[in-house]
Amino acid sequence: MFTSKISGLGHYVPENVVTNDDLSKLMDTNDAWIQERTGIKERRHIKKGDGNSTSIMGVKAANIALERAGLTSDDIDFIIFATLSPDMYFPGGGVQVQDLMGMGTVPALDVRNQCSGFVYAISVADQFVKTGMYKHVLVIGSENHSGGLDMTTRGRGVSVIFGDGAGAAVVSRSDSDEGGILSTHLHSEGKHKDELALQGPSTGKWVPEIIAENPQDDIPYYPYMNGQFVFKNAVVRFSEVIMEGLQANGLSVSDIDMLIPHQANLRISQFIQKKFQLSDDRVFNNIQKYGNTTAASIPIALTEAWEAGKIKKGDLVVLAAFGSGFTWGSAIIRW
Repeated sequence: MFTSKISGLGHYVPENVVTNDDLSKLMDTNDAWIQERTGIKERRHIKKGDGNSTSIMGVKAANIALERAGLTSDDIDFIIFATLSPDMYFPGGGVQVQDLMGMGTVPALDVRNQCSGFVYAISVADQFVKTGMYKHVLVIGSENHSGGLDMTTRGRGVSVIFGDGAGAAVVSRSDSDEGGILSTHLHSEGKHKDELALQGPSTGKWVPEIIAENPQDDIPYYPYMNGQFVFKNAVVRFSEVIMEGLQANGLSVSDIDMLIPHQANLRISQFIQKKFQLSDDRVFNNIQKYGNTTAASIPIALTEAWEAGKIKKGDLVVLAAFGSGFTWGSAIIRW
């Protein structure tokens, strides 16, 4: 077995900043209401004509990660693309990245695990590298939420939360057995699938059926979230999967140098921080300025924390996510 490590990181967010005050002009909400419930002050949205899409943002983040890893697209053996908002229903974003980056016929895999998508994708990359199948795997989390949100008062409970952006990591074979990705831990609980979902368009609810059978005040092609139920489950599963990862490696909470939680809601992160008694410099949050970017949130936050010098060689870094499905997971990394 080989050792895998993250050799490069990058992120990209659209230039268009959407503040809480901007949203208050579209729906019955205000800055205080949004910040109190989510901690979010602003987010980035793709602007029509800016040239961005889910795949294109992923490529922009990937190019930065590759440069920092000292690699080119020719060095990549495998692409893993995590998103809930692909450019097209099919094919997936992974093959679009392969084409846009001018790669050879490298395989491309799409991961549809929503908020935990990046952790799942890292887990897959880790296994391929550790077993010797591939040497360099490009992992991307990218989302374009803004085009599919109900930007009216009816949808404010969901629409104020989400933003657009992309993050990328290169998972590479390490020449040293010191550090790297120590372990990953994944879970799901499908009985709660309807508590955070977008039910159509789908093979169960194709577009003509939705339009013909649903009144405009009950539109199933916008995301639905049972916020309180999701929150209660998230804080439990976050705690469990973090402890599972630590215990699997003979570690404790006191060993954590940096926790990068999925940026779902600042209140969830604060709850976990308080429960584990972690100081502010041991937890990284950027939901305040980007909102919830789903599969992109962890790689964006991880990149920013690393860029700011908050993650150093030898640090124990913990990634943890929870979201739709429900699915959740963690990754324990010795930097």
